[in-house]
Amino acid sequence: MSASNTVYLNLREMTQVHRKDVYVKDVGSVYCSNPVIQSKCRAMKVKSIREDGEHCYIESALEVIAGLEQLDPSIQVNNIGKVEYIIDYHPPKKPVPGWQWAKTVFVCVICFCGAAFAIMTFNNDVNVTDVFQKVYGLITGEKPQGFTILELSYSVGLAGGILLFFNHFAGWKMNTDPTPLEVEMRLYEENIGKTLIQNDSRKEQEVDVS
Repeated sequence: MSASNTVYLNLREMTQVHRKDVYVKDVGSVYCSNPVIQSKCRAMKVKSIREDGEHCYIESALEVIAGLEQLDPSIQVNNIGKVEYIIDYHPPKKPVPGWQWAKTVFVCVICFCGAAFAIMTFNNDVNVTDVFQKVYGLITGEKPQGFTILELSYSVGLAGGILLFFNHFAGWKMNTDPTPLEVEMRLYEENIGKTLIQNDSRKEQEVDVS
């Protein structure tokens, strides 16, 4: 078999789609040195969704490989991606003006209030005010009257440290490393995919046993 008929298939673990007809190009990447075969493989339909609501479908790469080889018996498919992949179907919805902004503002308010409460309770538990007063007295030899430069520096440094640590503002990024929030979101998505696949495998095993 010639090398020009070898197809390399790389399926992603999870793909969100908004159309009921799903093709290979939607769920992964295909490479073949023969551009005609590559285009033919990319355009092959892998699933037709009948349900109207949101749903996740667990599919097998073996079915895709079998479909590609049936499409053109002269090709040999090498799967370099996932063995099982997820199609996350979301029907197209009309955008509601201002809804995304409203959700963003709501989440920001909740996070701000929660973070402020956590910081205040921490400062109250460790008695930060007395610590600052003692430090101020040791440095200046005077008894502080009200708030001092230490409280101001602490407040500014806390806010600045959070912004620099999460590194979430594209214009201020000092490097190309992902932010801690992006890392956690990526791990969360991977755990969701693994859980969906494991749950689907358990259901199939229960059916086989019964």
